Amino acid sequence: QIAFMTLTLFPIRLFFAAFMMLLAWPFAFIASMGSEERELEKPLSWWRKIVDILLKAIMRMMWLAGGFHWINVKGRRALPEEAAILTVAPHSSYFDAIPVTMTFASIVMKAESKDIPIWGTLIKYIRPVFVSRSDQDSRRKTVEEIKRRAQSDGKWPQIMIFPEGTCTNRSCLITFKPGAFIPGVPVQPVVLRYPNKLDTITWTWQGPGALEILWLTLCQLHNSVEIEFLPVYTPSEEERKNPVLYANNVRRVMAEALGVSVTDYTFEDCQLALAEGQLRLPSDTCLLEFAKLVRSLGLKPETLEDDLDKYATSAMKMKKEKVDLKEFSAYLEFPVSHTLESMFALFDENEDGIIDVREFVIALSVVCKPSKTLETIQLAFQLYQSENGTITEEDLAHILKTAMGVSQINVTHLFRAVDEEEKGEITYDDFYGFAELHPHFAEDYLYADQMGAESGLETSSLSAPNGICTDFSPENAEDKNKPLQKKLN
Repeated sequence: QIAFMTLTLFPIRLFFAAFMMLLAWPFAFIASMGSEERELEKPLSWWRKIVDILLKAIMRMMWLAGGFHWINVKGRRALPEEAAILTVAPHSSYFDAIPVTMTFASIVMKAESKDIPIWGTLIKYIRPVFVSRSDQDSRRKTVEEIKRRAQSDGKWPQIMIFPEGTCTNRSCLITFKPGAFIPGVPVQPVVLRYPNKLDTITWTWQGPGALEILWLTLCQLHNSVEIEFLPVYTPSEEERKNPVLYANNVRRVMAEALGVSVTDYTFEDCQLALAEGQLRLPSDTCLLEFAKLVRSLGLKPETLEDDLDKYATSAMKMKKEKVDLKEFSAYLEFPVSHTLESMFALFDENEDGIIDVREFVIALSVVCKPSKTLETIQLAFQLYQSENGTITEEDLAHILKTAMGVSQINVTHLFRAVDEEEKGEITYDDFYGFAELHPHFAEDYLYADQMGAESGLETSSLSAPNGICTDFSPENAEDKNKPLQKKLN
């Protein structure tokens, strides 16, 4: 079927879809010329209303050309005065742009998107909230802009936000980012379904690429999509004060409507677990739990590297000194809380009430730079090395089991390979030189020693790029009653 459709239907559909996009461009270009922000807050003029109708019709023809013959819409879309924000999930593909083109609601987009030929003009027409990667303060400015528009009493168009922040495979809803819920205004949840016999829609960090997804979808004779507008969700006073609680409660409502479960994993967890560094995380790693605690503690992603430098500098001054919970609280400059106690427990290997903060720094480095293995190991060497700049085999074991979040690890084979002169100690230069010659050192010298060992590095866990369960099964993630897994137990 794919071969036949590629030679017949695919080129026709691709041509008409591209033609419709080109046809929409001049209307969007003229309508967005010279638009100033203060004018955007005014009601649409009669000619812009006509342009809106024309563009929606053209976009609908574009999707029709792509095989989306029927778009099943359930429920009623709320007016901007009723709900200034539409939260859409699950986000699984660029085909999720269908509800955007149907409503012309504003969206949150990368600032670079407006420079894309043709498509960038169409994006600018819907007056998005642009996020700039080059601006370190962009996250705060984006939230403030969303809040300003949401509280404008309907003067601005509705904002459509995909709170998951990344594409997933629709098997569950991952943690919602709080940006849509910080304004504390009512939101309308919107759920998407693609009830196709063959899934050619899903576009995630693993699997077919963007062009392959487009090709396979256009080769389908018919593509189905359902858009359901759920009742407006009005937050309670407690939810207004706590955006995370608000986000979780809205996610629960949407998950029930979809008939799927939820998971506390985020996109950052996926990046951590699937990072293609030289150290793969095993299936029983506690670093995913650690990453959740880091977020719960209030350490922000945009400042995480600065925080890492601060904690590393402090840990170097403390050297081998161990700390109790109260001292750990002072070290992090966070008050003692349940979250802090849980994090402390991860590193309390002997359950004697004291931990080595160097292990915290190494774990934080992995979470901060999941694919930069050698940078984490270099930092660890600085924390553990003696006055002559060397570490022992025992030190290397501490470093690697912390960096992998496991209870035990055998580093003898690796250490002896690096310690060619059999001095019983190695420098970072020794390790770096060895890693340059053996880029797959972990697989050749480390993981091989773990097969069948109690460390839990099972053969099946090594099939993924970073050893973690690739589908992030929600049934495993939601077991809230399981005790925290310690790094050493």
